[in-house]
This record gives sequence, C-alpha cells and structure tokens, in this order.
Amino acid sequence: MTTAVDTSVLLAIFKRESGHEGWLDLMAEHAAAGPLAACEVVWAEVAAFFTEFERLRGSLDLLSVRFDPIAPETAHRAGRAFRAYRDQGGPRTHLIPDFLVGAHAQLQADGLLALDRGFYRRYFRDLKIVSPTE
Repeated sequence: MTTAVDTSVLLAIFKRESGHEGWLDLMAEHAAAGPLAACEVVWAEVAAFFTEFERLRGSLDLLSVRFDPIAPETAHRAGRAFRAYRDQGGPRTHLIPDFLVGAHAQLQADGLLALDRGFYRRYFRDLKIVSPTE
C-alpha cells in the first residue's frame, strides 16, 4: 500500500509547526504498511525550504519518502480535473500543481496524507485523505 504525502505535511514537519508530531506518527504508521511517495511537484515545493539538494534528499530519506514521478495518465487526469475546476468558475487559487498532486495520489497511490480543506475531496472523490484530525 503506497501512501502519497502532500507538501503541506512535509513543510509542517520540517518547520516543526504545531501538530507536526501527529503527522510524524501517521507517516510512521503508513510507512510500516508500505512505501511513502511524493511526486516531483511535492519535491520541488519542499525544495524551496532547503538550500542544498543533499539536505533535501537526506531529510526525505529520513522520513522514508521516495520520489515517484507522475505518469502520463496521471498528468491527463490532473488536466481534466483542472479543466472541470475552471469550467465551474474556480478561481486561480488552485493551479495545476495542486491537481497534479491529487491525481498522483489517486492514480499512483492508495491515499494521501494531507490537510484537506475540501479541495481534494471535491475534485478527487475516490481519493482517500488521511490526516491526524480524522
């Protein structure tokens, strides 16, 4: 069972934000059941927190998060979801990277560790969202 990890979860951990311990516990639980994965969008967004690639790689390795590139079918699913979002009048508060992360989790993993404020559930209805509050 592969579990995808959202950028906000990793940044909460690296910044030691309030509640990051709950995320660490969930990550450990899911890592025991199967691999943790992050697509290139998540890696790129998290990279902004690190000045050196080696520290980025080492930090993600310590959390057992592996790099999992987006497949062509996943990119297509993200594009279709983004089109639906824009057709429904969705503002540019969510851009294509958000949809790539959601589609990656839906098609290439069995769930997503994320703090969802309704976005993922609305555009990726079959996606299992996991957070410490649930």
